[in-house]
Amino acid sequence: MTLRLAPLLFALLTLAGCNKPETPPPATAPVVAEPAVATAAAPGDVATSPATSAGGPITAPAGPAPMAGTDFVEIAGGQPFQPVSGKIEVVEVFGYTCPHCAEFEPLVNAWKAKLPADVQFTLVAAPFGGYWMPYAKAFYTAEAMGLVDRTHDAMFRAIHIEHSLPVQPLPAPEQIAAFYAQYGANPQQFVSTMASFTVNAKLKRAEQFLTRSGVDSTPTLVVDGKYRVIGKSFEDTLRIADHLVARVRASRTGAAAPATGG
Repeated sequence: MTLRLAPLLFALLTLAGCNKPETPPPATAPVVAEPAVATAAAPGDVATSPATSAGGPITAPAGPAPMAGTDFVEIAGGQPFQPVSGKIEVVEVFGYTCPHCAEFEPLVNAWKAKLPADVQFTLVAAPFGGYWMPYAKAFYTAEAMGLVDRTHDAMFRAIHIEHSLPVQPLPAPEQIAAFYAQYGANPQQFVSTMASFTVNAKLKRAEQFLTRSGVDSTPTLVVDGKYRVIGKSFEDTLRIADHLVARVRASRTGAAAPATGG
């Protein structure tokens, strides 16, 4: 999906996602609606951290049981992105340049803050090419330098609300490093790390996960590597994820799995 969206069209398309581009992005700067990105100082937990130190209580998922093929896709031979012993992984595949991801962020922040202690929430930046790439590299660099907790929500604000970082033309590594310098990064070290083997390996690993999971748009949730969520709205996406987390938990404990359609 192109990012050249007038505000009215953006409102009508909020249930869609930002798709992997089939062609290079336009050469002119896009017009992006300003989504409601949370303005809290520090974003909660991101990257590969649990949602809270203690975790919330395990509660039964609300709403009707999701239907296979309609609400989720079962991934043949799927594997978690970064398995942690005793944890059920929920991956959010996102892109900083995606306005839908920016709008989803406050909702998913509130949701993950209530996740039980046995759920691991993990961010995966989509390396879809074009204007996705500088910011995917920025995320994995920030992750390697321990900066994601302080910068994740702020990056969405910088791109979509403050417009202090561009989508087009592509930002130079030095522009991105200057943003992270506000949060304690050494700019020269940040630029160097963006071009490092470590970050390139993270990009490749993310690309492999997206390919085997069938992810071609953002935001997308993948539960324990087994299920790719298809939601009719952001709220519906989180409801379906709750059901699938419960299903994985039941399969591990030997309890009766919650009913799912299909």
